[in-house]
Amino acid sequence: MTEAAGPRVVVVGAGPAGIRAAEALVAGGLVPIVIDEGERAGGQIYRRPPQGFTRPPEALYGSEAAKAVALHQTFDALAAAGRLVHHPRSSVIAITAERLQALDGMGSRWISYDRLILATGAMDRVMPVPGWENAGVYGLGAMQIALKAQGAALGRRIVLAGSGPLLTLLAVQLLKAGGQVAAVLDTAPMRQQLRGFSGLSARPLFALRGLMMRRSLGRLYHAGVQLDRVEADERGPAAVLWRDEAGRSQRTACDAVGLGWHLRAETRLADLAGCDFTYEETWRQWLPKADAMGRAGRSVYLAGDGFRILGADGAEVAGRLAAAACLQDLGFPVPDMAADKRRLARLNRFARGVAAAFPWPAETAVGLPDETMVCRCEGVTAGELRRTVDFGGGEVNRVKSLGRAGMGRCQGRYCELAAAEIVAGSAGHGCAAAAGRLRGQAPVRPALIGALIQDAAADG
Repeated sequence: MTEAAGPRVVVVGAGPAGIRAAEALVAGGLVPIVIDEGERAGGQIYRRPPQGFTRPPEALYGSEAAKAVALHQTFDALAAAGRLVHHPRSSVIAITAERLQALDGMGSRWISYDRLILATGAMDRVMPVPGWENAGVYGLGAMQIALKAQGAALGRRIVLAGSGPLLTLLAVQLLKAGGQVAAVLDTAPMRQQLRGFSGLSARPLFALRGLMMRRSLGRLYHAGVQLDRVEADERGPAAVLWRDEAGRSQRTACDAVGLGWHLRAETRLADLAGCDFTYEETWRQWLPKADAMGRAGRSVYLAGDGFRILGADGAEVAGRLAAAACLQDLGFPVPDMAADKRRLARLNRFARGVAAAFPWPAETAVGLPDETMVCRCEGVTAGELRRTVDFGGGEVNRVKSLGRAGMGRCQGRYCELAAAEIVAGSAGHGCAAAAGRLRGQAPVRPALIGALIQDAAADG
């Protein structure tokens, strides 16, 4: 379709934040361009299966089915009416001088913008465990995507380990789908989980629903565990060795393992767009700076889990706020956003409660055995990281240049947080923030050289 005259606003990401941002922009009189890696809008949390998939939304999204369907229908209706431009199955791999480079099956295209809303979401936050580099060990998010998109359980006897709401949710989803879950191993002790109660009380019904899910797992669920090793053979995982809260050694046989400690924000594009960052102790990761509406600098706005990890409901609110800020800065009238600001503050209290209840186990990273693989892309162990610190200094980019940790296909998305803890501990910093953060660089996704030199379109 031909775009309407007026400011060109690009939204990157078509999850809850991106969909609500696009909806608000359309309501304000614009025709936004929405770029998304998925074939159909919905994001990871509300990922849609292929056309013709027979499982109903209730089976895919549980209690969130109505929200998921409403988002899907909203976006599809706007796209069908030509009120937005949708580029599916497209990855933004570079941003420079108010232009972004998007890669799709036809090659790459450069798209200019007057305003940019980044709704890039989040991904699994994974802690290395000895043996996790073996085939058959997945992120919790990957297991959930396979279940939603294809109705497939990645394993016949599965151990789920880590901490955070997704750990319980995925276990329940797998069991409802007929999967066999051998154990759910939560590294957060019960006493730690209780520390988040005041924050979790900001959404009592949501918290109660989580407790009911937890109760339904019965003896499968174990809190306060320590993960020792994933045993594997030529066929993949054979067992997880762990210690219970009393320190007793346990061995649970399995043929697949899912790991995840809540989420880490996807911030590479925010980095390329020139956003400033700050280390957030609550989430123990670097996050981009923005005001309450999502303004993050000249022409750039942030929304969703790529900005603050507030979950799907928070992403919807943040998407509307970012779009309102964008419209306001362009001189368009906007509705009163006071109610959304209050709701976002309440969701933020809840998210901080989740972070307090299910913390990132930084001390575990610092104490990983030397032989533990930390960077799976480049095959760098914890011991090699520590030796690099000894002669290279306690800064993660220096360690990367000397020892290659974080230099592989994922650009440190899986290893950076644990590596920073190891570097900080080895250098005696006391806090991972002192080790710095890996600098983002284009392309932020692996790209074929042929696709980069083949222009799909000149602009847009």
